[in-house]
Amino acid sequence: MSAPDQLLVVIDAVARRNDGESVRIAKDVLCAGARVRVCLPDSPAEFARALARRGSRRPVVIGDDRALLRAVAQLHREREPADRALSLVPVGPRDGVELAGALGVPLGAVPAARAVLDGAARRLDLLVDDSDGVVVRGLRIPAGPSGLTVVEPPSVWDTCRSLVRTLVRPAPSVPEVRTHRLRVEADGRLLSDLDDPVEGVTVRSRDGVAEVVVRPRAAEPVRAEATAVTVSGASYRYRADALVTGPVWTRTWTLRPSAWSLTLPAA
Repeated sequence: MSAPDQLLVVIDAVARRNDGESVRIAKDVLCAGARVRVCLPDSPAEFARALARRGSRRPVVIGDDRALLRAVAQLHREREPADRALSLVPVGPRDGVELAGALGVPLGAVPAARAVLDGAARRLDLLVDDSDGVVVRGLRIPAGPSGLTVVEPPSVWDTCRSLVRTLVRPAPSVPEVRTHRLRVEADGRLLSDLDDPVEGVTVRSRDGVAEVVVRPRAAEPVRAEATAVTVSGASYRYRADALVTGPVWTRTWTLRPSAWSLTLPAA
C-alpha cells in the first residue's frame, strides 16, 4: 500500500473508557481499509509522543474535541506542513464533540471512519496566541456559559450576607450579566477601551480573517475583521474552543490562514 494508506490511529483514553463500542467499530472500519498502527496512550504526554513518532503514517485521532485540540496543538508545535492532514473520528457525548461537528466531521463512528479513508483534506485557519496556544474555531471572553462570567467560590461572610438577602426578598430568577473593562484592539484599531464597560468579546476565524465582536453594555455591538487581536485589562478568563484558559492580563491572537488540514467527507 502507498503511504497515504498507512495510518497511525491514536485512541484517546477518555474515548476508550466512555464508549468502547464506538471505538471498536471505528477501528474495525479503519483496519478494513488501510494498514493501521494503533496507539493507546494513557496520558496527554503519551498522546503527544505517539503523534510525534508517526513517521510517514497519516495521523488519525479517535476521541472528543479535547483530543482534537491536543492533536492540533502538537502538530502546530512541530510546525507540521498544512498538506499533512489530520483525521478525526469523534467519540464522546454530544456536547463533547460540538467542535468536530461544526468543522464538518461526521459524528457517527462508521461515517467518520469512512471519511478518514475516502475523504479529502481541507485547509483551515488557526488563531495562535502569544504563548503559542492555538484556537481552531473561536474564543469568547468571559469564559462562562452564555457569556456570563465565571464566579469564584464565595467566602463564608459572602454566603451569610447572601442568605440574609434571600430571607428578606426573593432571589432574582435571571443571573445578572456582569460587565468587564477591557481594551480591545484589532490590527491596531481601538474597538473598546478600559473606560467602556463591555459584556463580552468574541473572536472567530473565518475564511482567512478573524471576525471580532465587542458587545458594550449600552450600545450596539462593534464588529471588525483583522489579522491580529489584542485584549488587555483586568485579569480575565477566556474560552478557546472547548477549553477555558486564564486568568491573564493581556493576550494577542494572530490569524494563520490555512495553517492546518483536516480530512473531511469528499464533496
